Amino acid sequence: MSDLIQSLAIYAIPVIFAITLHEAAHGYVARMFGDPTAEQAGRITLNPIRHIDPVGTILVPVAILLMSKLMGGPGMLFGWAKPVPVDFGRLRRPKQDMLWVALAGPAANLLMAILWVISMRLFLAAGIEEGYWYQVGMAGINVNLVLMALNLLPILPLDGGRVVFSLLPNRWAWQYGRIEPYGLLIVVVLLATDVLWTLMRPFMELGTAVVSWFL
Repeated sequence: MSDLIQSLAIYAIPVIFAITLHEAAHGYVARMFGDPTAEQAGRITLNPIRHIDPVGTILVPVAILLMSKLMGGPGMLFGWAKPVPVDFGRLRRPKQDMLWVALAGPAANLLMAILWVISMRLFLAAGIEEGYWYQVGMAGINVNLVLMALNLLPILPLDGGRVVFSLLPNRWAWQYGRIEPYGLLIVVVLLATDVLWTLMRPFMELGTAVVSWFL
């Protein structure tokens, strides 16, 4: 139990920043391309309370972290925030601009991972190679790379699915869009069968390669 509490204390700050800035980035870019829906709903904000989903942001991550610890493995986190409302029909070029709105979230996570790497360099320069804040920095890198990789999977309603929808010809895009109601179920099944992490690996490796430039 003490390990669980310690893990929660380490991951709490990185997770809150990761989900908050990810969702705020979607709303900010949507506003840039003509859709003020998120702004009108008060969702372009760094206030994490506006983005927290009680189940996806709290219950599911804690449950998965607890199960992974009880099974003797490394602490694992998986969850989601309350989606920022985006009315794609209000974008200036709905189908094309959808790509940039979708990419904003993963891009925000990659940027945060880079900032955590820079913070780690500052810790190391100060002679800090262990302790609470060092572990928080490591968690910040991992959490943001995982969230980036997860959201880049080409499964609607994930951001990667939106990117694919934006790039497909109209006829194929609307056919592809029919899987969206089942998207989260597909993700859960992939997670339960350990396939999810295999699919995420290329995106994780790409993110790791980018952040390594700042080491």
